[in-house]
Order: sequence, then C-alpha cells, then structure tokens
Amino acid sequence: MWNLGLFAFAQPWILLALAGLPLIWLLLRLTPPAAKRFSFPAIRLLTGLNTPEETPARTPWWLLLLRLLIVALIIIGLAQPLLNPSDRLAGKGPLLLIIDNGWSAAQSWPDVKAEADRVLGQAERENREVILITTAPTIASMTSQQNPTNNQNQSDARPPIASPKLPAGEARRQLAALAPHPWPSDRASLSAQLSEISLDEQVQVVWLSDGLKSSTISDLDADLANQLLRLGPTNLMAPQEAGLAHLLLPPRSLGGELVLRAQRAWTEGPGLITLRATGDDGETIAQVPLQFETGEAIGTVSLDLPAELRNRITAIRIAGEESAGATLLIDERWRRRPVGLVGPKSDSSPQPLLSEDYYLSRALEPFTELRKGSVEELLARDLAVLVVSDGANPLSPAEESLIAPWVRNGGLLLRFAGPNLAQAEASSLLPVQLRGGDRVLGGVLTWDSPAQLAPFEPQSPFANLAVPEEVVIKRQVLAEPSLDLAEKTWAKLSDGTPLVTAAKEGDGWTVLFHISANTEWSELPIAGLFVEMLERVLNVSQGVAGQGQESLAPIATLDGFGRLTAPAPEVLPWVLESDREDGDQAGEDAAADASSSALSLETPLGPRHPPGYYGSKEQRVARNLGQEELSLAPLTGLPDGILQSPYDQVRELDLKPWLLLAAFALLLVDFFISLLLRGHLPIGRGPLSATTSLMVFSASLSAGLIATSLLTAGPAMAQSSSGVSDYEDRRALEATLVPRLAYVVTDVSHIDDVSRAGLFGLTLVLQRRTSVEPGPPLPVDLEQDDLSFFPLLYWPVTPEQPLLSDRAKDKVNDYLKNGGTILFDLRDPSAGSQILGQSSEGSQNLQRIAEGLDIPNLEPVPPDHVLTKAFYLLQDYPGRYTGGTLWVESGENASNDGVTSVVIGANDWASAWAVNSVGQPVNVLVPGGPHQREFAYRFGVNLVMHALTGNYKADQVHIPFILERLGQ
Repeated sequence: MWNLGLFAFAQPWILLALAGLPLIWLLLRLTPPAAKRFSFPAIRLLTGLNTPEETPARTPWWLLLLRLLIVALIIIGLAQPLLNPSDRLAGKGPLLLIIDNGWSAAQSWPDVKAEADRVLGQAERENREVILITTAPTIASMTSQQNPTNNQNQSDARPPIASPKLPAGEARRQLAALAPHPWPSDRASLSAQLSEISLDEQVQVVWLSDGLKSSTISDLDADLANQLLRLGPTNLMAPQEAGLAHLLLPPRSLGGELVLRAQRAWTEGPGLITLRATGDDGETIAQVPLQFETGEAIGTVSLDLPAELRNRITAIRIAGEESAGATLLIDERWRRRPVGLVGPKSDSSPQPLLSEDYYLSRALEPFTELRKGSVEELLARDLAVLVVSDGANPLSPAEESLIAPWVRNGGLLLRFAGPNLAQAEASSLLPVQLRGGDRVLGGVLTWDSPAQLAPFEPQSPFANLAVPEEVVIKRQVLAEPSLDLAEKTWAKLSDGTPLVTAAKEGDGWTVLFHISANTEWSELPIAGLFVEMLERVLNVSQGVAGQGQESLAPIATLDGFGRLTAPAPEVLPWVLESDREDGDQAGEDAAADASSSALSLETPLGPRHPPGYYGSKEQRVARNLGQEELSLAPLTGLPDGILQSPYDQVRELDLKPWLLLAAFALLLVDFFISLLLRGHLPIGRGPLSATTSLMVFSASLSAGLIATSLLTAGPAMAQSSSGVSDYEDRRALEATLVPRLAYVVTDVSHIDDVSRAGLFGLTLVLQRRTSVEPGPPLPVDLEQDDLSFFPLLYWPVTPEQPLLSDRAKDKVNDYLKNGGTILFDLRDPSAGSQILGQSSEGSQNLQRIAEGLDIPNLEPVPPDHVLTKAFYLLQDYPGRYTGGTLWVESGENASNDGVTSVVIGANDWASAWAVNSVGQPVNVLVPGGPHQREFAYRFGVNLVMHALTGNYKADQVHIPFILERLGQ
C-alpha cells in the first residue's frame, strides 16, 4: 500500500498504466471522417460528379480530454485509492485479532464490527494471515475441553486459543456471523492460555475491547495486556467512557412503588438514561428518566403505577441501548398481587382500629392490590391470595364449596385462628386438623408464660428472617399430632408447637396462622416481622424461585442484544441447590454428564444457562444479568506499551467503486457524443430533430451530473438557502388544508409520543361524533413554528423543558391575544387544587416555564361556564387521573369574545385520550376505567368545540329574549 497521509492506494502498481496515456492520446487523435450527403437527382446523374479528396479528420481536443479522463479514472479506481487510510500493520507476521463479545460489547457492537472490518481489510491488502479470538465462552469452546466432572466447572469453559491461521477473507466471513453473547467475557481463561503458547514470529495484536475492566480477578487486565505485548505490538481500542454499557439491577418493592436501579461504569460526570417498562406485546406501559449524579455508580428511580399496569410489565429496558444487561425481565416477584380480604360476619366491632381487618389491611396494602368483600364477590375476580380472618369464621358450606376448587386450581387460602375458629367444627379448608378450644400461654390461672418464636427452619419460606425477642404469643390453637405435621410446619414456637402450618392442595395452598390477626392473642401483628411473613406467603402463591418445582426448564432466553429468543438445545434447566444430595453417588454420576444434567441456582450465567425465563408458562422465573455480582468500571491500569485509542469516528473510505461508477457515467456521455459526431443521430434534420437533440443533450447532461455528484459526494445540507421558506410553506399547507390539533414539543420522547397518540385519539372521536373533520395532529416547536394556524395547543408541562426565549414568549403571547387557546397539562395528580401554589412539582414547573407569558387571572371552572355545555353537559373533567381542579380564564377578564385563552389542569388528558395505530386505548385509567375514559373524551370534545365556536353556546341562553323582542 502506498500511503500519502489522508490518501493512499491499496494497489499502487496499477498506477503504472498511467504511463500509457500518451499512446492513448496518439490513438485517439484520428477518427474516421463523418459521412457526407449529396443530392442525386436522376437528370444530373453524370453532371458535376467529382470525387472529393478524402482527408483524415482529427478528434476534437475536448473529446480527447474526456476519453483520457475516462481511462485515468479506470486506472486510478483499479488502484483502489483510500481516503483516511489505516496505518500499516506492524511486523510481517499474522494479525492476532481479539474481540470482546460478552454482553457489555453489544452497546458498541456496530463500532466493533466496523473497526474489525477495517483491520481485516488492511490485513487482506498486506496478505497477512489472521488469528481471530473472542473472549466470551461458547458451547463450542466448552465441548472442546474435557467434560466437566460437576456443574461448577462450567465457569472454567475457555474460548479456543488454538484458532487456526485464516486468510483475511475467511476471517471477514466469520466476522459477519459474529454477535455478542448475553453473558460476561472470560479474560481469565484467555490470559492463562496465552501464557502457555509461543509463536515463531512477531504478530500485530489488535484488541477490540468493550471498555470495561474485568470484574473477576484483580489486575487480570494488566496480566492479559502483558501477555499480548509479549506476542507483539498491541493496539487497544475501546468506546468512549461516556458510552460504556449500563447494567440494570433487580428492582425493589418499596410500599406501592417499584424502585428501579441501574449501574454504570463511568462516574466522572452526571448521566441520564431513560427506562422503558413494556408488556408481553411490546407496548410501552411506562417510561421514566433515571439520573446519575457525579460520582454515583448506581442510580435509582421510583415507578409508581396502579396495580393493573404494574402487573402487565414483563420487561424493563434502557431506551436506546440494546444489550442483555440493559434488559431486565420481570416475573411475579415484582408484581403487586391481587389479594382478597373476606370481611367479618358482623360489622359491630366497638373498636374498629383494633380489629383483625385493620391490621391485615395495614400490613398488606403496601405491596398488594387489596380488595375487600364477601367470598362470592372476591372470587368473581382474579385473585392470588384469599385472606380469611377469624372474624369471617366459620365458613359456610356454600363458601367452602366456592373456595375449594379455587384453591385446587392454584389459589392460596390464608386463614387466621381465633375464638371463632377454635369453637368451630372441623373444616376441610385447613392444612392440619385442629384440637378443640385454644391454648392460653400466661395469665393468672396458668403456669405457662407467653412463648417466643423459634428460629425459622432453612426449608421454611420464612427462612433467614430475624425473629425479634419482643414478639410473644399469648394464645394459640393447637394442631393434632400427625406423622406429617413437621413437614407442614412453616413456623413454630420455642416449645415446638406449630405457629404457621401449610399444605399443598392440588395446584394451590392452604396456610393457617394459629393465632389471630390482631393483638388479642399475640404481639406479632404489630411487629415488622408480620409484614415480612405475609410477603413471603404471597411469594409462595406466585410460584417464584422454583417453589414446588425440582427444576426450571428454559422457556425463552435473551440474546446478546436483549431480545427474547427460543432456547438453544444445549441450554440446561436450573435446579434448586437444596434438591441435590451431597454424597449421593447416583447424583454424582448424573452430574458428570454435562449434556444431560441441570444447573444449580448457584451456577453463574453462561453458555449452558443464558439469562431468560425458566420454569413453566404459568410459573416462570426470570434470571437476569443484574443478579450476578458484576462491578462495572472503565478499563484502566494497563501497561505503557499498550497503544490505546477510541473507536474511530472517521472511517476509511474506499473510493474504487465511486471512481469506476464515475467512469461508466462519462462513457455514456462519450457514447452519445460519438453518435452525434458520426451523424448517426438525426440532429438538425426532419421534424424530430429538436426532440432528438433535446434527448441527447438531456442524457449527456444527466450522465455528467451523476458523475459529478458521485465524485463530490459529501454530507448534504439539511436545508438549502431557501429551505426555511420551503419549510414554512409546507407547514402552512399542512395546517390549513384541514383543521388540526397541535401539541407543544418537549424534546422528551415518551412525553411527545403520548401527546401525539392522545391528540390522535381525540381527533378520531371528533371525526366520529361531531361535524369537525380534523386531520392528524401536528407537533409545534415554539421557537420555530407559526402558532396562528391552530385553534388549540396541548402543552404538557415537564421538568426537562428549558425556559422560553424572548422570541418564543412573544409568539405565545400573540397567540393568546389573537384568540388561541392553550391547555397546560401538569400531568401530576399530586397537584390537586393547588396548581397555582407551590405544593407540587408540576405547579413549580409551570411557574418556571410560564415566566414572561401573559397568563390572565384564573379561576376554577364555574358551573355555568361554556366548557360545561359546549357539546356535552359536564361537571367533571377527568383524564388519566381524577380529582384535580380545572382552572380557566376569569370571566371578568375574558377577552376575544369570551373565548378562554388558558386552561390549566393536572389530570394527564393525553394519556387518557391516547390510542394505538388501530384505535385501541393504550393506557389504563385510575380509578374509573372505560367510564372515566368516556368522560375524558367528552371533556376533550367540549374543549375543541369551545376553541372553534367561542361563546356560541353561551349566547344560546339569550335566544328566548331575542325571539320575544322580534315578536316571535
């Protein structure tokens, strides 16, 4: 390769053909003379017939230059000129190309493949062989090792180092099929194997890294770098620190909120990512920004959704980042389960705050969707757990007949003992048989003292919960002794008597607390342990962590880009560690065969077990990368001999195809010119001469323009000098041919998407129910667009919106003065009626954004306001939320013939109006559902009709008086 700095030739020897241009010049100078025409009348057959002297005609100099240019372009193109050429590879040995292809490489995978293609292209031009190595273990690398003797050896699987030397073209074909894996790279194995090999010649090492430090062994990356320097000069390429991969950690349930967590490697400055919660069909259920402060590696954000929405979430993803680490699969552990609480038989409790229902409600509401009612009412809806306090005992035969099949089909019945159950007859809906009466621990007439709880057994769902000493039990119901009583006991007292028993019934469970749910029999209901125990019981109903399953078969697994795919045949199921018997020779023999054994939950993620869903479709368990102990940090501390650089933003450009295409275009031009000079085109004669001349000229001109554009191809300008006026003309046509609703662009993608979908849904309702036929809604940029075309602007208020410029403020003020209407939506249910105060974040954002705008005096919507009767009769204005106060321009200051210029609320109307492409609602409303959505649409129709017709409806009240004066 001949390198000239920013320009190089991959095949410079072809340029020797340029020496033949003088010879081509001499050959092209002569051309046959053009044919001449003679009139040949019959009567002058022999008169004046002279043989003209034939002289050679010379090729015009401009045509000669054109042909020489064509030849030169072909020669130079075949020489393969390169723009921004790569440096020559060091040494003369093979190229050792190492690619990090673990989960963290997916973020920069396009740069990795582009850089690898560039390096392989350089090796191909220098006729270098290539050794291609990837750092993530694969199934092939595992089978190339000896079969592991136990499942623990899976982490010892090594990538193949003995990769044969390949031609660069073959390495390119392998690179095309290469993709990141959804598990971490294994640099430890690579370093160990490199230390055991030696090459006869020095190689050029190129390490395309993911930019992250290895989290397995201290100083591992430095050791690997030293091994690479031993083999030859080493270039390390990595993404910019701000572009390193993020990792989603398992969320946490905090009361009614789901706390989302993310980890990053670069902490030198603030960071911002957007988390998107999606459902089974891929629809976006919620989207929240997560902010990293400077120096902060882990960021958190709370996601507060109604139970119906939260339970539909199946994955959390980082918007704009596709990797297994940026995808968090959600299973039943993080859903708010619907729980039914059966009310007491009698509501005549003199102290309701000491009742069982009060304690159970306070304990269950933070992490469940709690419903109350009768057994029949509760089982008519989907439930995970049915709670029956002692006040609801005894259950009637009709109630037991409803509960029994529900339990067998997978429900969990949670019962509490007390005086009623102690005196009731035997019931089939109990895990154990009870003795009659109850046992009193402590008191004047007993020798016993109140008992404490014994530590929970390891096999109990309450395992690892701390038992506070102050929790004592004063009374309990006793279970009849039986052979299986110990197996059914989840918790017991210090004297060994059962406190919580449970039994499997079909696919469901029956669980009994042998005490009451209030403080009459124990102090457990006022301890934090009570809430933790109830949460563990609910987890049993969800079938998480393999509850009741010996192994969890793979259902769907993630690929390197975070997409769910069908599991490969080599993927093994998970098994519970407690299900394996140490010392069982049969178990050891089975474990020796890795292809037929299952993996323990202690086994790290890898080729045999990628992240994904395991279990069954009814009870699936999510295994995520964030559950592994991965520490993210930039790749630093390498030896000085390593040449480090980021992935190039300016790529090497091969000009060969462009030059050959330009030569072909000029050949077309030469072809038409040759036809013209030889007289084969009827130029200047006959009725078609003008048309033919125009065609030849157009074809030649087009071909020349194509060649010019190919040779001078570069980044196109976004707009020409007249682009602004063209944009304004198109915008005016779009906005005026049909009436359109418009929304203010906030530059927050998910907010703008909701605004567009919301106004689209309102547009469909207007088309169906009114004579208004608006077109699709349009986005409005306050800094650029003309607002006068739109009768109504929907303005969602967000904390990310910057302050308006003076130009934008003037445009908005002119819009309000000339009859426009703006709906400011704070989208903040906490604002309530204090929109104009400082009580909520939404009101503060509004005051910040509206500074400098001519906002008129406002008042809550009066009962006789035009908005209450513009099309529908309304007294409430719900959106996605209800209860907020709607503020409008005060009637005493109304201008523009009574048209309200400003409407302010916080009920998130766009989310209520929003529909998908087929017109189906995309958001669940709180709390009213479809009924609430209908009234949200009615408010939107009234608002649009008011903006279009002004005070027309207000004038209707004067019609009787006008008719009376007219004598009608």
